[in-house]
Amino acid sequence: MSMAATHSQPSAPGPAQPTAFGRLLRDWRLKRGTSQLDLALAGDVSQRHVSFLESGRARPSREMVVQLAAALDVPLRHQNELLMAAGFAPVYRESDLSAPELADINRALDFMLAQQEPFPAAVVDRHWTLIRSNRANDRLFGFLLAPPQASPAPPAPSAKPNVLHLILAPAGLRPFIVNWLDVAQYMVRHAYAEALALGSAEEAKALLDALSAYPDVPRQWHLPRIGEWQPPVLPIHIRKGAFELKLFSTIATLGTPQDVTLQEIRIENFYPADARSEAVLRKLANGDRSPA
Repeated sequence: MSMAATHSQPSAPGPAQPTAFGRLLRDWRLKRGTSQLDLALAGDVSQRHVSFLESGRARPSREMVVQLAAALDVPLRHQNELLMAAGFAPVYRESDLSAPELADINRALDFMLAQQEPFPAAVVDRHWTLIRSNRANDRLFGFLLAPPQASPAPPAPSAKPNVLHLILAPAGLRPFIVNWLDVAQYMVRHAYAEALALGSAEEAKALLDALSAYPDVPRQWHLPRIGEWQPPVLPIHIRKGAFELKLFSTIATLGTPQDVTLQEIRIENFYPADARSEAVLRKLANGDRSPA
C-alpha cells in the first residue's frame, strides 16, 4: 500500500476545518455508500489519510484527487469539480460534438444510426435532449406528431426537442402511447436516478419538480417499485388510428471516454417487438403509412 504522505501537501497549522474538497469527497463517498475504510482500500491509501482529507487536516495532490475520484467512480464532470475544489485546473474537457477532435466519434455515431435503419435510433445528452437521430426515428416522430390535415402546420421548433418532456407532455407523444403509465413512470424513475448519480441532489430535485408539474405525474414515481417484477426491457406500445407498433429499446454508452460530453451521451436504439411491428416499420421506410 502506498504511503499517503507522498501524495499530499502538508496542511496549515491550527484547528482543522473541512475544505470544499473535503466536503465534496465525503458527499461522493456517502452517495456511493462507501466507508472510509473501503475508499482507502480502493484508492490505495490509508483510512487515516482519507479521514484527514475529509476533515481538512490534509490537502490532496492532483494525483490523489484523480485517484480517489476514480475509486468512487465519480463522473468526469464532477471529477473536474473535485479538482477545482482542491485548487487544481480541470483535467477533462467538455467538447462540443462538432469539434474537429471529435470527428471520429461523429463518424461512429452516424454509422451506428445508419446501421439501425429501418428501425429508429437517437442520440441524447444527459438531460434527454435529442442531439441527432436517424431517418427512421424522424419518420416515426414526424408521423405521430403531425397535425391533422385540416389543421395548420405547427411552427418550426426553436430548440432541440427533449425526449423526456415529449413523452410526458399531453400535447407530445403521450396520446399515442397505449401503455403510457408504465413508460412514463419508468422514464421519471430512470431520469431521476441518473440525475442523482451524475449530478447532485439539487439537480435531481429540480428535475423531479419539472416532471411532476405535468398532469398525472405524481412525485412518488421516482421511487423504485419494491417487490414488483420488472421486465428486462421496457415495452412501448404505440397506436395512432389504425397504425400500431410494439417496440422495446436499448441504451448504449461510449466506453472509457476521456471527455465529459462523450461520457454523458446515450445512444437509444428501438427494435420491433413482433413481426407485425417490423413489417410496419419497413413499410413506413418506404413511405407507406397504412397498417401492416
